[in-house]
Amino acid sequence: MLDKLVVFVLSLKAKLSGERGQDIMEYAILTGSIAVALVLAVAFFTGALEGWFTDMGAFFDTLVPGS
Repeated sequence: MLDKLVVFVLSLKAKLSGERGQDIMEYAILTGSIAVALVLAVAFFTGALEGWFTDMGAFFDTLVPGS
């Protein structure tokens, strides 16, 4: 009898709190952030972004007025 009461109270609390999917979303955001950071770190340290930065620098040099 006591176990049914505890389950009822806990289920009622879960329904009223409204934070049911919040933990899953936090883990998804954290996992995605870590994945993006790892991809950027690998690309940066292997030199894969060197050409991209060179091209971006050349593009921004063309935007400077009077040059």
